[in-house]
Amino acid sequence: MAIEFAADRAVRWGILATGHIAESFATDLALTEGNELAAVGSRSSDSASAFADRHGAARSYGSYSELAADPEVDVIYVATPHSRHLDDVMTCFEAGKAVLCEKALTMNATDTRALVDEARRRELFFAEAMWMRTNPNIRRAVELAADGLLGDLGQVRAELGFVAPPDKARLWDPALGAGALLDIGIYPLTFAHLVLGEPISIVAAGVRSDRGIDVNGGATLTYASGAVASIAWTQVAHSDNRASIAGDRGRIEIPARFHHPTEINHTHDDHTDTIREPVVGRGYAHEIAEVAACLRAGTTESALLPLDDTVAIMEQIDEILRQIGIAER
Repeated sequence: MAIEFAADRAVRWGILATGHIAESFATDLALTEGNELAAVGSRSSDSASAFADRHGAARSYGSYSELAADPEVDVIYVATPHSRHLDDVMTCFEAGKAVLCEKALTMNATDTRALVDEARRRELFFAEAMWMRTNPNIRRAVELAADGLLGDLGQVRAELGFVAPPDKARLWDPALGAGALLDIGIYPLTFAHLVLGEPISIVAAGVRSDRGIDVNGGATLTYASGAVASIAWTQVAHSDNRASIAGDRGRIEIPARFHHPTEINHTHDDHTDTIREPVVGRGYAHEIAEVAACLRAGTTESALLPLDDTVAIMEQIDEILRQIGIAER
């Protein structure tokens, strides 16, 4: 369902939930020309009102359904934990709203396919907020690799990790969708997919907590081209958080934290060139601009945030967790 915009009208955003990621998103939204925060919704009216005051939203609501029903909201950013995404996105769809939903899109591929199918059935714009895909330096690295600058690609490496605070329930409680792969392992997995596409095999191993969530793991993915990707993720160790793409004519190295870099390094012929593409704010501004451009163009899917890739990567996540010994959630 296309939304019509006058040339001078801003895209009006609603933000669903008021946690840390919503704060970061709202801060970058204010830096993005042609977009405005119209309303915010929370399960607490006080939290919604305070968030609206901090970020200049005109309206606040004490429920997600009230936000979804606001006729002056064009698109909603869903910022709840991924265990809630299925229900919260569906609430937005039922109100006829376009949606940008925080990653991971859902808890499993079955639910991801259900949301994608529903968005397509209703002809509503929908995308996963994998902001790394829209980062200008990540896009440049992927373009250089695809253009053959590195020759034939042989290896991709990416890892991401941190030490999760023991009192942060979202990262430890299975009922809240906790698990290191869904929370941060999705970034190295997506990076490998951006560069090499769909693997022909995945071999994974990992460690589970006493409550049955994955907290530390790695996987090797192989591709029909002969390339190999090595990825790792953890919420119990300070990993180096770097990534690289290597071919027979050179390599690209992406410094920590690789999923939102401000530069990349291209090494060839024993020489290294540093490439810097400007990043607006913390980097969320680029996915905001992409969604706004799609809405203005009347398209319901983004080429930078493709839904078919979102489904494919969630299928890979399901397979990795199966190999680690975690049943479908």
